[in-house]
This record gives sequence, C-alpha cells and structure tokens, in this order.
Amino acid sequence: MFSKSKPIAILIIIMCIMILLVVTRDYYIQFLYPKKYSEYVLKYANEYNIDENLVYAVIKAESNFNPKAQSNKSAIGLMQLLESTAMDIMKVIKYDNKMKNSINDLLLDAETNINFGTKYLSILIDKYENIEIAVTAYNAGIGTVDNWIENGIIKSDGSDVENIPYKETNNYVRKILRDYRIYSNI
Repeated sequence: MFSKSKPIAILIIIMCIMILLVVTRDYYIQFLYPKKYSEYVLKYANEYNIDENLVYAVIKAESNFNPKAQSNKSAIGLMQLLESTAMDIMKVIKYDNKMKNSINDLLLDAETNINFGTKYLSILIDKYENIEIAVTAYNAGIGTVDNWIENGIIKSDGSDVENIPYKETNNYVRKILRDYRIYSNI
C-alpha cells in the first residue's frame, strides 16, 4: 500500500511545483529583467529613436541597474560611459552643464547617463546601420570595430558577430542580443 501512494505523492508534488512556477513566472522575469529608470529610458529612447528594450539590455549588461557602477577601465554609471565619450556626446547634443558639474558627477546621475548612453547608441546604430555591430562598437570601440570590418574579420552587416575576436566583446554582444530579445518579449 505504501509503494502505491508514493508515486501519487510525487506526482502531486510535481504538479504543485509546476503550478507555483506558472504563478510566479512573471515575478521572476521582472526580478531578473527589471525595467528600472523607465521614465528616463522611455524619454531618451523616444528622443533618439531607439528601442527602449535595447537600452534596458545595455544597462543590465553594463551595470545591472547600479547608477554608481564604475569599471576598472574608468567607465561610469548605468550605461558605463567613458569620460571622453561623454564629452563627445555633450558636444553633439549641445548639453549645457549649467551647474558646472564634473563629468564624473554627471555620469553618476541616472538621467544624464541614460541620456548620453542612449544618444551614443543611436549614433552607433546610425553609423553601422545594424544593432549587432553598433553593440559591438559600444563595447570594443569604433576604431577597433572599423578595423575588424576593414580586415574582413567581421562583416559590416552584423551577420557574423560570432567571429568577434575579443572573447569579452563576443560574450558581451551575445548577452546584449539575448537580453534584448527577452526584454522585447516581456
């Protein structure tokens, strides 16, 4: 009698776990793929004509939504921008630093960082005309990516990003593209 009830108990436990997973699925997806700073992401994604899901994917990969993040390569804030990149973006968008804040302080401000990072993404997408190569350049740099394209290491259409020679950049691009798809589906 005991041996017959054991499979039924296991089946009931499995069914309960499956129901629990279905019920809590949305919670876990929102936990793993948050959409923090949505007011800024939506504002600048619309302003610069970028899919907000791509911005979320970049923020998740770069800082995991930590506005105070700083890399060992001196990249700062949510979208991990270098000071030199921020200075270039400030000129392009004619950013008026009325408070005369340091670039470091500006990049630690969530709205400013998202503004500059989203504009930078839009510039890269306009230059390369596809997201795959734009994201590659966001990580490896424009000069590096232009060199790879010139030397036939990767194609300018982004169809062979698996050939990116830098392991870190190769993994980064795959992660961004995966997270971009996930954000687009939630």
